[in-house]
Amino acid sequence: MINQIYMNSNQKMELCIKNFQIQVNNIKTGRASPELLKNIYVEYFGSKVPIFQISNIIVEDYHTLKINIFDSSNTNLINKAILNSNLDLNPIIHGKDIIVPIPGLTEERRRNLVKIIRNNAENTRIYIRNIRRDANEKIKIYLKNKIIGTDQEHSAQNKIQKITDEYIKKIETILVVKEQELMKF
Repeated sequence: MINQIYMNSNQKMELCIKNFQIQVNNIKTGRASPELLKNIYVEYFGSKVPIFQISNIIVEDYHTLKINIFDSSNTNLINKAILNSNLDLNPIIHGKDIIVPIPGLTEERRRNLVKIIRNNAENTRIYIRNIRRDANEKIKIYLKNKIIGTDQEHSAQNKIQKITDEYIKKIETILVVKEQELMKF
Protein backbone atom coordinates (compact mmCIF):
# COMPACT_ATOMS: atom_id res chain seq x y z
CA MET A 1 0.00 0.00 0.00
CA ILE A 2 2.87 2.41 0.67
CA ASN A 3 4.47 1.27 -2.57
CA GLN A 4 1.20 2.22 -4.28
CA ILE A 5 1.52 5.72 -2.83
CA TYR A 6 5.09 5.92 -4.20
CA MET A 7 4.02 4.76 -7.64
CA ASN A 8 1.01 7.11 -7.81
CA SER A 9 3.06 10.08 -6.64
CA ASN A 10 5.84 9.27 -9.08
CA GLN A 11 3.38 8.97 -12.01
CA LYS A 12 1.65 12.24 -11.15
CA MET A 13 4.95 14.09 -10.79
CA GLU A 14 6.18 12.65 -14.09
CA LEU A 15 3.01 13.92 -15.75
CA CYS A 16 3.65 17.40 -14.30
CA ILE A 17 7.16 17.37 -15.77
CA LYS A 18 5.85 16.28 -19.19
CA ASN A 19 3.24 19.05 -19.16
CA PHE A 20 5.89 21.61 -18.18
CA GLN A 21 8.16 20.37 -20.98
CA ILE A 22 5.29 20.78 -23.47
CA GLN A 23 4.64 24.33 -22.23
CA VAL A 24 8.32 25.17 -22.57
CA ASN A 25 8.53 23.64 -26.04
CA ASN A 26 5.56 25.74 -27.16
CA ILE A 27 7.52 28.90 -26.47
CA LYS A 28 9.44 29.35 -29.67
CA THR A 29 12.48 31.48 -30.28
CA GLY A 30 11.09 33.72 -33.01
CA ARG A 31 10.40 31.00 -35.59
CA ALA A 32 6.96 30.51 -37.07
CA SER A 33 5.53 27.11 -36.17
CA PRO A 34 1.92 25.85 -36.11
CA GLU A 35 2.72 24.36 -32.69
CA LEU A 36 2.79 27.93 -31.37
CA LEU A 37 -1.02 28.09 -31.66
CA LYS A 38 -1.57 24.58 -30.32
CA ASN A 39 -3.07 25.63 -26.98
CA ILE A 40 -5.52 28.20 -28.34
CA TYR A 41 -9.19 27.24 -28.13
CA VAL A 42 -12.26 28.84 -29.68
CA GLU A 43 -15.89 28.72 -28.56
CA TYR A 44 -17.52 26.80 -31.42
CA PHE A 45 -21.14 25.65 -31.26
CA GLY A 46 -21.17 25.74 -27.47
CA SER A 47 -17.91 23.92 -26.79
CA LYS A 48 -14.22 24.80 -26.64
CA VAL A 49 -12.43 23.56 -29.75
CA PRO A 50 -8.73 23.86 -30.63
CA ILE A 51 -8.23 26.08 -33.66
CA PHE A 52 -6.53 23.12 -35.36
CA GLN A 53 -9.95 21.49 -35.73
CA ILE A 54 -11.65 24.41 -37.48
CA SER A 55 -8.76 25.68 -39.56
CA ASN A 56 -5.56 24.75 -41.33
CA ILE A 57 -2.40 26.42 -40.05
CA ILE A 58 0.58 26.65 -42.38
CA VAL A 59 3.98 28.29 -42.20
CA GLU A 60 4.07 30.92 -44.91
CA ASP A 61 7.65 31.97 -44.20
CA TYR A 62 10.13 32.08 -41.34
CA HIS A 63 8.18 34.79 -39.47
CA THR A 64 4.59 34.26 -40.65
CA LEU A 65 1.79 31.79 -40.02
CA LYS A 66 -1.28 31.65 -42.23
CA ILE A 67 -4.55 30.29 -40.89
CA ASN A 68 -6.98 29.01 -43.53
CA ILE A 69 -10.36 28.93 -41.81
CA PHE A 70 -12.83 26.28 -42.95
CA ASP A 71 -15.91 28.34 -42.07
CA SER A 72 -15.40 32.08 -42.62
CA SER A 73 -17.93 32.92 -39.89
CA ASN A 74 -15.27 31.83 -37.36
CA THR A 75 -12.66 34.33 -38.52
CA ASN A 76 -13.39 36.90 -35.80
CA LEU A 77 -13.58 34.20 -33.09
CA ILE A 78 -10.15 32.85 -34.00
CA ASN A 79 -8.71 36.35 -34.29
CA LYS A 80 -10.02 37.24 -30.82
CA ALA A 81 -8.72 33.96 -29.33
CA ILE A 82 -5.22 34.64 -30.67
CA LEU A 83 -5.29 38.23 -29.36
CA ASN A 84 -6.42 37.01 -25.91
CA SER A 85 -3.70 34.37 -25.64
CA ASN A 86 -0.58 35.29 -23.70
CA LEU A 87 1.58 34.89 -26.81
CA ASP A 88 1.77 38.62 -27.68
CA LEU A 89 0.69 37.97 -31.27
CA ASN A 90 -1.21 40.46 -33.43
CA PRO A 91 -3.13 38.57 -36.12
CA ILE A 92 -4.28 40.32 -39.31
CA ILE A 93 -7.51 39.34 -41.06
CA HIS A 94 -6.85 38.97 -44.78
CA GLY A 95 -10.05 37.96 -46.56
CA LYS A 96 -11.21 34.75 -44.92
CA ASP A 97 -7.67 33.91 -43.81
CA ILE A 98 -5.73 35.19 -40.84
CA ILE A 99 -2.07 36.14 -41.13
CA VAL A 100 -0.11 35.87 -37.88
CA PRO A 101 3.26 37.65 -38.02
CA ILE A 102 5.66 36.22 -35.45
CA PRO A 103 7.61 39.12 -33.96
CA GLY A 104 11.36 38.88 -33.86
CA LEU A 105 12.79 38.35 -30.44
CA THR A 106 13.87 41.65 -29.03
CA GLU A 107 15.60 41.67 -25.69
CA GLU A 108 12.37 42.81 -24.04
CA ARG A 109 10.38 39.98 -25.65
CA ARG A 110 13.04 37.47 -24.61
CA ARG A 111 12.79 38.69 -21.03
CA ASN A 112 8.99 38.44 -21.13
CA LEU A 113 9.22 34.87 -22.42
CA VAL A 114 11.66 34.01 -19.64
CA LYS A 115 9.17 35.44 -17.11
CA ILE A 116 6.40 33.28 -18.60
CA ILE A 117 8.61 30.18 -18.38
CA ARG A 118 9.61 30.95 -14.79
CA ASN A 119 5.95 31.39 -13.86
CA ASN A 120 5.12 28.04 -15.47
CA ALA A 121 8.04 26.46 -13.60
CA GLU A 122 6.80 27.81 -10.28
CA ASN A 123 3.28 26.53 -10.97
CA THR A 124 4.72 23.09 -11.77
CA ARG A 125 6.71 23.13 -8.53
CA ILE A 126 3.51 23.93 -6.65
CA TYR A 127 1.71 21.00 -8.32
CA ILE A 128 4.55 18.67 -7.35
CA ARG A 129 4.55 19.90 -3.76
CA ASN A 130 0.79 19.35 -3.61
CA ILE A 131 1.30 15.77 -4.77
CA ARG A 132 3.89 15.35 -1.99
CA ARG A 133 1.46 16.80 0.55
CA ASP A 134 -1.32 14.43 -0.54
CA ALA A 135 1.02 11.43 -0.31
CA ASN A 136 2.16 12.46 3.16
CA GLU A 137 -1.45 12.85 4.30
CA LYS A 138 -2.24 9.31 3.12
CA ILE A 139 0.80 8.02 5.02
CA LYS A 140 -0.38 9.84 8.17
CA ILE A 141 -3.81 8.23 7.80
CA TYR A 142 -2.10 4.81 7.66
CA LEU A 143 -0.22 5.70 10.86
CA LYS A 144 -3.40 6.95 12.56
CA ASN A 145 -5.21 3.72 11.64
CA LYS A 146 -2.20 1.76 12.95
CA ILE A 147 -1.57 0.12 9.57
CA ILE A 148 2.06 1.26 9.73
CA GLY A 149 4.41 2.24 12.54
CA THR A 150 6.16 5.53 13.24
CA ASP A 151 9.44 4.33 11.71
CA GLN A 152 7.68 3.31 8.49
CA GLU A 153 5.89 6.66 8.38
CA HIS A 154 9.17 8.53 8.75
CA SER A 155 10.98 6.51 6.09
CA ALA A 156 7.99 6.76 3.70
CA GLN A 157 7.87 10.54 4.07
CA ASN A 158 11.64 10.73 3.48
CA LYS A 159 11.27 8.67 0.31
CA ILE A 160 8.42 10.91 -0.92
CA GLN A 161 10.63 13.94 -0.22
CA LYS A 162 13.49 12.43 -2.24
CA ILE A 163 11.15 11.83 -5.18
CA THR A 164 9.89 15.41 -4.88
CA ASP A 165 13.46 16.78 -4.83
CA GLU A 166 14.33 14.80 -7.99
CA TYR A 167 11.39 16.28 -9.90
CA ILE A 168 12.11 19.81 -8.68
CA LYS A 169 15.68 19.39 -10.03
CA LYS A 170 14.25 18.25 -13.39
CA ILE A 171 12.16 21.44 -13.53
CA GLU A 172 15.26 23.52 -12.82
CA THR A 173 17.22 21.75 -15.56
CA ILE A 174 14.48 22.31 -18.15
CA LEU A 175 14.16 25.95 -17.05
CA VAL A 176 17.90 26.69 -17.30
CA VAL A 177 18.20 25.10 -20.76
CA LYS A 178 15.26 27.07 -22.16
CA GLU A 179 16.43 30.35 -20.60
CA GLN A 180 19.85 29.89 -22.21
CA GLU A 181 18.17 29.13 -25.56
CA LEU A 182 16.01 32.25 -25.34
CA MET A 183 18.78 34.60 -24.28
CA LYS A 184 21.12 33.65 -27.14
CA PHE A 185 21.47 36.49 -29.59
